[in-house]
Amino acid sequence: MSTERKVEILKELRKRERYNRLDYYDPYPYQEKFHQTGKDCNQRLLMAANRIGKSYCGSAELAYHLTGVYPDWWEGKVFKQPIVAWAGGVSNETTRDIVQFELLGSPDDPEAFGSGTVPKNYIIKTERKPGVPNAKSVALIRHVSGGNSSLFFKAYEMGVEKWQGRSVDCIWLDEEPPRDIYSQAVTRTLDRRGMVYMTFTPEAGMTETVARFMNNLQPGQALVNATWDDASERVKSMRGENGHLNEIVMEQILASYSPHEREMRRYGRPSIGSGLVFPINEEKVMIDPIKLEDHWPRIAGIDFGFDHPTAVVWTAWDREEDTYYIYDCYRQSKAPPSIHASQIKTRQDFIPVAWPHDGNRRDSMGNPGLADQYRNLGCNMLPFHFSNPPALGQNKGGNSIEEGIMVLLQAMEDDRFKVFSTLSDWWEEFRMYHRKAGKIIPFQDDLMSATRYAVMSSRFSVAGQDDAWTNEIEYRNYGII
Repeated sequence: MSTERKVEILKELRKRERYNRLDYYDPYPYQEKFHQTGKDCNQRLLMAANRIGKSYCGSAELAYHLTGVYPDWWEGKVFKQPIVAWAGGVSNETTRDIVQFELLGSPDDPEAFGSGTVPKNYIIKTERKPGVPNAKSVALIRHVSGGNSSLFFKAYEMGVEKWQGRSVDCIWLDEEPPRDIYSQAVTRTLDRRGMVYMTFTPEAGMTETVARFMNNLQPGQALVNATWDDASERVKSMRGENGHLNEIVMEQILASYSPHEREMRRYGRPSIGSGLVFPINEEKVMIDPIKLEDHWPRIAGIDFGFDHPTAVVWTAWDREEDTYYIYDCYRQSKAPPSIHASQIKTRQDFIPVAWPHDGNRRDSMGNPGLADQYRNLGCNMLPFHFSNPPALGQNKGGNSIEEGIMVLLQAMEDDRFKVFSTLSDWWEEFRMYHRKAGKIIPFQDDLMSATRYAVMSSRFSVAGQDDAWTNEIEYRNYGII
């Protein structure tokens, strides 16, 4: 074979690859897993780190649905007939530059038309979007069953009214939508038993949408979280290719981010407001449940509430290693003290409970404060309200929240603070606990407050093997107050 012929064949192969990228899609395990969730779930979120191929994953799936050309390995949802689909992003420009780019090819290069995930020979025609250079409003895509699928490009900035109206089979949202637009998207797919899926890095933090997928998954919903590690050189694609992210480069990039950004950028986890109160990698704190030694002193902390939850956290303190273990928690709103007390009493009754100063507050009728109510219900409440440990030479400590936060944060940094992975309510609050304009936001922070009361009161913790502590607590006899 002549050199000229070899060159011609190579050019033809490159052309076929460029204009039929769908045949060359080689998913990572996390991408394959996300596609599979579509078989049983009609609301899905791929919450992923930056630069790992989440948008390409989203566009490849939509291209399969639009054309009906599914690969042999496909185990997700299958549309056997032409569909109506929407694809959207934040603005008309970002929809053009990301969503349209991934599906149809570069909008600025006529030669690149058809070099996206939708094969060129399946694109029948497109229509321009008025007022947005090189942007498309709709594309007509050939489906293998006969007939044509319709693909509409939309933007969140168009307003919720533009997301109302007709029924849709499949909606891909690249970047997180406002809650009202997401609700409309779900509504558009109901009568067709269609699907809505999102692909984004949670840059807006722990929003309502993110929180629902992370903490309150419902039947028909699926969350796949993907990190840099899921696209690193150590990972193999379906066809055995190494991942595209270099380990050294990843570490160099990571070093340029602020601590609270690192979770989001590398691990695809929410960064909230002006920053997390505890900008700590979860892996540094989370452990699977372990056996707690009997000689480790225990203490609980309670944060009183009604409309917002009453929350209790139980802590074990390994004195030798100066390490705190959060091993149990309880949280419930709109219930009287008797309900909460019954829950506290199901735990070991020798464990003292630290409580905040509002527990002394009597109501307008002169009824006992909450601490006394719990004490009368049989709970082992400390005889005094919470305060931080006194400074050297001082008799009393203050109630500073920041002082307690800094102690907890330092313990986390030093690997001296561990939380059981099974405490889903605790982890929900931990991920949402944040600052805005430098101030801690007192919202869904009940277990966090209870944790602070418990740990900062560890000087009053007691061990179950010490029989002296199983009866009425007499701290003064032990010289600790």
